Amino acid sequence: MTLNSLDSLVEEWRYRWHNSADPRLVGAHHAVDRLTALRPGVTVSHPQDGGVTLAYAGLGAGLDHVLPFLEQQRGPTARREHQRTTWARLAARGVPEADLLAVGCPPGRAFRPPGRQPTVVAPFRVGLVVPLEHGGTAIASRLSRKARQQYQREQRSLDRTLEVAATQEDFTFFYDRMHRPTMDRRHGAATRSVPKKTAWHSLFRHGVLFFLREKGERVAGMLCRLERDALVLRLAGVLDGAESRYRSGTYVALYVSILEWAEREGLARVDLSGAEPFLSKGIVQFKRKLHPHVAPPATHFAGKRLWLCVRRDTPAVRDFLVANPVLAETRGGLLATYFHDPYRPPRTGLRWETGGVVDATEVDLDVFLKGLPCAESRAGSTSPGT
Repeated sequence: MTLNSLDSLVEEWRYRWHNSADPRLVGAHHAVDRLTALRPGVTVSHPQDGGVTLAYAGLGAGLDHVLPFLEQQRGPTARREHQRTTWARLAARGVPEADLLAVGCPPGRAFRPPGRQPTVVAPFRVGLVVPLEHGGTAIASRLSRKARQQYQREQRSLDRTLEVAATQEDFTFFYDRMHRPTMDRRHGAATRSVPKKTAWHSLFRHGVLFFLREKGERVAGMLCRLERDALVLRLAGVLDGAESRYRSGTYVALYVSILEWAEREGLARVDLSGAEPFLSKGIVQFKRKLHPHVAPPATHFAGKRLWLCVRRDTPAVRDFLVANPVLAETRGGLLATYFHDPYRPPRTGLRWETGGVVDATEVDLDVFLKGLPCAESRAGSTSPGT
């Protein structure tokens, strides 16, 4: 076996370990999760300017997915503190210094917060999948009227075309000129992505690389993996990470063009990848335009849960909850959960209507937080923020 083929085998197995829906691998991953979570870690994130003190405990993956999102929504972090605990101690004491505690639980474990603290239970992560209707309505018709008109207008004026690329030079151009610059510009030090070596072995060699051209120029790209009858969208980027490409509708056009290609190829669905279970997550709002079905992924994330426990009633906590509606678990699907009080209206501008989200509810914080230690809730922002 050559070094290159060994690299390819290792990277393929690493990819499958983290992303496969094979029941055998999912079961093995769950067994490892339960073992490594016997003594769960606790990370406390202190705010820089008097905002919400956050804590995350449980599954280690939450330090990559959950806590960074919560910190981004909260504002600048002054410092993090780490420790180990036990599930019994966590259930008995919680994390006393935290205003809001997020707990990532492996399958089969439920977290019961101390003192009947107000709690919302959500999937640890949600996947967004577009089923393809061969011979049905046009893909572009999934867009809102305004977005569809912009898309059709720019398709003509910019002479957009979709290119399917196949060479190593194409891959290098995409990764170095599109994907990395886009991730660096949009996420900075918080960037999480697939290393170039892994992207080559596990995605490019098992999938399709697309470029969207405008007037002949490559302006955006997407690296996808083919899995049986599905196309899985994995890495994206625009040329040199230019923000103007997002405002022009280029990114929407790239997604629509790829969905049209997948439909022509006879594929059953396009997996738009996953996200944290919050309607304030930008990628959730963007991909919702394509009306995907939203549900826990069929990978090792299936069965994992996120428990959000509120420990104090403060203006900052109320602002945070209102700003970040949750996709909570309910019978038959997900429930869009909007918080509000007399001074903070529910943030219903973050839309929820798509497959898998079966309904929406509005939760009065005066009722939800009743009995918690509190500060005057009128203080602070009277709008839900960003």
